[in-house]
Amino acid sequence: MSGWLFVVIGFVIAALAAWQAYQLYRIRTQVDAVPQDGNVIALLGTVAARLDSLEVDFGELDERLRDVEVRLPNAITKVGVVSYDAFGNIAGQLSRSIALLDERGTGIVLTIMVSRDETMFFSKEISAGSPREPLSPEEGRAIESALAR
Repeated sequence: MSGWLFVVIGFVIAALAAWQAYQLYRIRTQVDAVPQDGNVIALLGTVAARLDSLEVDFGELDERLRDVEVRLPNAITKVGVVSYDAFGNIAGQLSRSIALLDERGTGIVLTIMVSRDETMFFSKEISAGSPREPLSPEEGRAIESALAR
């Protein structure tokens, strides 16, 4: 019977040692979190100052984001390009009609017509997907291409 008693006492001692080791580990992790100079108040003050600085930075970013959101509808987000031969005396599709539009379909169409003797440049205003003056078929295709994106 005394043999069992030693086994039980040994088991209890091992369990207590394991529990003490766990408690020591928990205390050590808490102590490691304390600054080396022990000045927790100064550490908290530094953290508070850094948080205040971050709040100011986030405030500035929020203001800039609002400014971008206001301007975004006017940004060129839709582009269409049509290449073609404008004249019979030159090949290689060097002429272009380029539509540059915002989200509402407002912007311009730029046309560059290339021949052997000269290059011509035209621009036409587009408002809500509709031209203010007549378009060539290539300019119309450039607008359709841009609005399809």
